[in-house]
Amino acid sequence: MDFEIVTDSSSNLVEEMIDEFGLHILPLTFMVDGEQYQSYLKGEHTDLKQFYTMMREGKVITTSLPNLADSEALMRGLLEQGRDILYLGFSSGLSGTFEATELLMKQLAGEFPNRKLYAVDTLAASGGQGLLVWHAVQRARTGSSIDEVRDWVEANKLHLAHWFTVDDLMFLFRGGRVSRTSAWAGTMLNIKPVMHVDDEGRLIPMSKVRGRKKSLNALVDHMEKTAIAPIGEQMVFITHGDCLEEAEYVAEQVKSRFGVKEVVINYVDPVIGAHSGPGTMALFFLANER
Repeated sequence: MDFEIVTDSSSNLVEEMIDEFGLHILPLTFMVDGEQYQSYLKGEHTDLKQFYTMMREGKVITTSLPNLADSEALMRGLLEQGRDILYLGFSSGLSGTFEATELLMKQLAGEFPNRKLYAVDTLAASGGQGLLVWHAVQRARTGSSIDEVRDWVEANKLHLAHWFTVDDLMFLFRGGRVSRTSAWAGTMLNIKPVMHVDDEGRLIPMSKVRGRKKSLNALVDHMEKTAIAPIGEQMVFITHGDCLEEAEYVAEQVKSRFGVKEVVINYVDPVIGAHSGPGTMALFFLANER
């Protein structure tokens, strides 16, 4: 690639892809009982199973934006090397990360008038954001320019479908996504929400089913209804909140029902997982509409 792709740790890309593609990751921050952590540090393994264990134990988890001084240092270093930058950012409908980073890039653009600095609000999260990055990389690798890749992402980001479910509604209540009454009633009746990220990049409840297995199957059912054909040739991402066996079940359903060959499974990172909780399951693919 003759330019650099920058994204946030909220893209939930596996380390092998980050290294292979030469991506630059801006780590978001989270705090556990007041102690601050970064959600991604290159070359350092984060024990995400332990993070979800802490959530189950009732630790207080809060989140915040990336460290803008670190973001500036990374981008300034690339610009000083004569590199152009395409930033594919975390949905503005869920976080202030994109707005803050875009403002930083506008300031840097004034200092480096001969460089191209493009910021795209992906209106996506987790593996949805990551899958858009993956598609951007594929186009860059075949020789597309930074303008062509930017334009493709802008034209196709609303075709990146996100379908989610969670196992415990109380975490959504704590994150302000559902009311206390809905959370308690859903827990008592074993009701599981089926949600998606809409065209404004917000997490929206779509339906309710009774039982965990039905909620997992509902994600795959939505893929059958909306995925762009030929479905079997798609790259599919799955992210999960420390429920790997169920993620593997969803992956097997996707492969057996649609003939999909490539499915990438990874954890939901702490910044998103802090709001959705253990047992989060999310399926991402290209669709006719979100």
